[in-house]
Amino acid sequence: MKDKAGDFFGREDFAEQRRAKRRRRERNKAVLVMLGGLVAMVAVLYVTVTVCVWMDRNVQTSANGIEGSSAGSGGAPGSQGQDGGNGGALGSDGNAGQSPEGDGSSEGNGDVAVDAMNNARIYSQAELDHQVASAREQAAADVLGSIRAGLSDGDTILETLRPLYPEEIVVYSSGKYHFVPINRQLKQNQWKQENLEILESGEFRYLQDGNVISHKGIDVSRHQGEIDWPLVAQDGVEFAFIRVGYRGYGSNGTLVEDDRFEENIKGAIDAGIKVGVYFYSQAITEEEVIEEAELVLEKIAPYQIDCPVVFDVERVAEASGRMNGLSVEERTRLTEIFCQKIADAGYRPMIYYNTEMGALMLGIDALEGYEKWFASYSEQLYYPYEYKVWQYSQSGSVQGINGAVDLNISFVPLWEE
Repeated sequence: MKDKAGDFFGREDFAEQRRAKRRRRERNKAVLVMLGGLVAMVAVLYVTVTVCVWMDRNVQTSANGIEGSSAGSGGAPGSQGQDGGNGGALGSDGNAGQSPEGDGSSEGNGDVAVDAMNNARIYSQAELDHQVASAREQAAADVLGSIRAGLSDGDTILETLRPLYPEEIVVYSSGKYHFVPINRQLKQNQWKQENLEILESGEFRYLQDGNVISHKGIDVSRHQGEIDWPLVAQDGVEFAFIRVGYRGYGSNGTLVEDDRFEENIKGAIDAGIKVGVYFYSQAITEEEVIEEAELVLEKIAPYQIDCPVVFDVERVAEASGRMNGLSVEERTRLTEIFCQKIADAGYRPMIYYNTEMGALMLGIDALEGYEKWFASYSEQLYYPYEYKVWQYSQSGSVQGINGAVDLNISFVPLWEE
């Protein structure tokens, strides 16, 4: 939800400059990354072709060996098969290379063996070399064609690279491209790209058997100003996450309550919209994260909270971000503490994060038991792990709200029906 805590510190312009520099660096490195992808794909195909050639040679060798053995005894002198008999094809009585009469010299036995292998493809060394060279050229053409098509269609570098690495999460962070292996032991995202519907308005919906099963939602804070909640409800919004507050990301880590929280949560509930809440954390100690959880529980106590209570964990772009220096283990532990406090109080905890956080900065395996709210401003259902809510835009438009608002869909109801 790209929290706007930066307004409190007056750093938007500085942050935008840094983002522009990062985008320039990303473009400068794109060519190198694409070449790296090309080399990797060619290498994989080369190994595949090499294995196939090796198998073909072995088939050819086996065929020649069988043909030679048919004219004599069941195998080379002194050799034995896996079953302890002489090498070569087994005769009908189980003796290697012998005819039913046991004389070991049946021409018919050899003919059968040769016929069984007569579909083997035999290559000369020159033909094999030509096939390997052709395969390399084709691999290079395929990879370059894929890259060219993606960029020509207006895809970003990440969107172009990701299909080339289906078993890895490709994410750009701190000036580098990271390739993180997907853990197939974790619960996987079951949503299918072909079921995603994008309306002309830019609104996303998810269908199953032709029926819309997703639910429309938003998340808001003081930055949306005064909201006309009845109009929001008329626009089809079914749920809203209301910000309770945030911790400043400067060295002091000031705890700040959202000054429109009461107004927003009352307005949403009165309009018939299901509500959940979130807190933007920058806690770096157990004491701080408990303080955040206790503030949330105190503020929501008077209200009917039908949707989850969310721990918003984000990396601040500026180097001064308080949580940026935490290890994966420390950040994961603080997330667990917050969620456990919320669960102990009888609410449903949920974790909000993006691809960078989920791939590089949180121990997702340790947090698998908690519901997830995933942020990605793309039309692709790329992130591999399970999540229930998708924040797909930070520049949406909804009746009753002046200016941009974050748009979400939930794939399942977040409340009891």
